[in-house]
Amino acid sequence: MDFSKVKQAMELKQQLDKIQKELAKIIVEAERGPVRVTANGQQKLISIIINPEAVNPAKTKQLEDNILKTINDAMEKAKKESSKQMAGMMGGMGLPGLG
Repeated sequence: MDFSKVKQAMELKQQLDKIQKELAKIIVEAERGPVRVTANGQQKLISIIINPEAVNPAKTKQLEDNILKTINDAMEKAKKESSKQMAGMMGGMGLPGLG
């Protein structure tokens, strides 16, 4: 058994774990009308805030549309920011084709 490969795999896993922790620290926000969504670099939703004045039982369709679009905006921002951060971090790992 080639223990150097096992050691490399363990080091790679440690670096990937570190990257995941760094991505969790990246916070992005998107806002559309009365809806504000916060997500992190792991593309997980942190919060959804809706202005209470926007809640009208007769007009739920518009609010639903705003929520959906704002979530998509936040996820796109999180994806772009995490890709940018990962490119920088992965480049430091010395992997061919990255950085």
